[in-house]
Amino acid sequence: MKNPEEELTGQELFEHYRFTVDAGQSSARIDKYLTARIENTSRTRVQYASLAGNILVNNIPVKPSYKVKPGDVIQILLPTPPREIELIPEDIPLNILYEDDDVIVINKEAGMVVHPAYGNYTGTLVNALMYHFRDLPLFRTGEARPGLVHRLDKNTSGIMVVAKNEIAQNKLARQFFNRTTGRIYNAVVWGTPRPPEGTITGNIGRNLKDRKIMQVFEGEEHGKHAVTHYRVLESFGYVSLIECRLETGRTHQIRVHLSHIRHPVFNDNEYGGDRILRGTTFSRYQQFVRNCFEIIPRQALHARTLAFNHPSTGERLSFESDLPDDMKLLLEKWREYTAQ
Repeated sequence: MKNPEEELTGQELFEHYRFTVDAGQSSARIDKYLTARIENTSRTRVQYASLAGNILVNNIPVKPSYKVKPGDVIQILLPTPPREIELIPEDIPLNILYEDDDVIVINKEAGMVVHPAYGNYTGTLVNALMYHFRDLPLFRTGEARPGLVHRLDKNTSGIMVVAKNEIAQNKLARQFFNRTTGRIYNAVVWGTPRPPEGTITGNIGRNLKDRKIMQVFEGEEHGKHAVTHYRVLESFGYVSLIECRLETGRTHQIRVHLSHIRHPVFNDNEYGGDRILRGTTFSRYQQFVRNCFEIIPRQALHARTLAFNHPSTGERLSFESDLPDDMKLLLEKWREYTAQ
């Protein structure tokens, strides 16, 4: 029986499947068994998942040659399947923080879309990667998301890791699925969250009226479990600089969670942060905030650190990215304003 638990709407770009082998099932290799039951996949993809330790039978990793038996409980984690879309490699500069034979760590600029989708088939990070890795097999397959195991929103800046081969992609996907990666973000938000250090918990799913945005659901019948830990680093009264640590990775998680507690990210036009939500009605203040919106014409959110275990060596790697210039300038303006 198939019970797919898809994570495609989250930041993690993978799918999790669970099967229970029927009582009348004859002996068969597990790679053949799964290929016949999972749409848009190939035996090669299943075999790579097995070699990375991403196929469990009764909670034990197995090889592709394992013969399934009635009653076996099979779990498999797969990177997202190929999409039939023509992609053009593009010579777009990348800010590379680290690279070896298995992974590349990139500091993504705000404004860059990560992977192609409707309305954004060129100029994406994937287009840039396909040019940069045009000689690697993984980036010649025509997939819309080669090597990706997580993503950042178009107008969120910061650190991403991308796999350079199938085994590395499978092993990294498992880390994101098991929540063993470390991800810390910085955000400028409206107001000052109280208490100054806390946790936001709430199921996140597609907005029932607008499918392009997400919302928090109080009950468990909608959305997926999501947890964000935050800490106030600097308060300017009307806005604050905070740190967010992701325990889960849902689409727009930080943005929708902060909006839910009425402290939306500054200038977030999808979750209410692009209006003057705190402060006075004095024209001087109003003009100051409008000037700040012009300084950072996007949500003030930056993926500052990322930690993961190297897929080949197992070594724990950690990377950090300074705040981008627009967020630095925004903070300087608020410091000057509150000092006056």
